[in-house]
This record gives sequence, structure tokens and C-alpha cells, in this order.
Amino acid sequence: AKATGGSARRAPVAGLPWKLVSTSQKHTDRLGQVIGRVLRGGETIALYGPLGAGKTAFVRGIAEGLGASPAAISSPTFVVIHEYDQGRLPLAHVDLYRIRSPRELESTGLIEYFSGQTVTAIEWADKGLAALPQDRIEITLNHRAARSRTIQLSATGPKSDEVLALARIQYSKTSR
Repeated sequence: AKATGGSARRAPVAGLPWKLVSTSQKHTDRLGQVIGRVLRGGETIALYGPLGAGKTAFVRGIAEGLGASPAAISSPTFVVIHEYDQGRLPLAHVDLYRIRSPRELESTGLIEYFSGQTVTAIEWADKGLAALPQDRIEITLNHRAARSRTIQLSATGPKSDEVLALARIQYSKTSR
């Protein structure tokens, strides 16, 4: 999958991207939960995909994996950033869909979330690539059919690679 908007994304550091087909919202949630359970704090998760591909649903799964209520998670389109502190790690859910310029991106305060223990999940990450940490988890969701999605996960640095390796192991145990 390639980034929209002409900006290039970094190639995965180790191994090939992890590619899955999700056949239901429950399946997408389960994958998000596994990712949430293995996060250690401070990770950035860049989410890509068209409208309705499941980005917000995936973040709900991450929140549940962190121990927060998935029902509290909604798309932050109009406020750009929602913060959730109910889980074992703080979660910042960011939506850059309406960002139109580098100055507008800077005014969100997004980069302040990239230090410390906050897990930052960013929808429409392609609109803020220049501001994102180099070491991040990139997740691309695309429509495959009416009820299925392709999901590709890749790591762009050593910390994100370690997290994805743990997630793959945990996911293989849940999908049996």
C-alpha cells in the first residue's frame, strides 16, 4: 500500500509487513485488542485508509486492549485529539482528516504526545507524516468487499518492530 498525498513512508525495518484479511468488525477489534495489550507506552500508531475502512474501530480495539472502555472511543474529526486515561496507559486518539497545512498541524500540539508514556493513534496520518516519529507502527486498512478489509501492519523502527513481533505471537494464539 502506498501513502496518499505524495509523501513517502519509511520502509519496514525488519521483515516483511504483516498482512491480514479481516472478515468482520469483531476480527478487526480482536487485532486492535492484541496490539493494545502488547503496547509498552510511548508508541505512535499511524493509521491509513479511506473513509469507512475501520480506522476508528481499530482504535476502539486498541483502547480495549489497554483496559479502557471501547464505548468511549469516537472519531475525533471535529476536535482533532481525544485523550483517554482509563486504561493502563494513556491514549491520544488523533484524526488529521481536516488538517490542511503544516501550520494547522503544528497548532494541534500533536508533537507533545510523542514523549512520555502516551500511546498516540493517528487516523489520516498521511496528512502529518513530517511531524511523526521515525519509529512507529503503520497500519493500512482498505475495503476488500462489503464486510471484509485488508489490514497491513509494518514497523519503521526497532521499538515498533518489537511491539509488532509480540503482537504477531499473541495474535496467533487468539486466532486458533
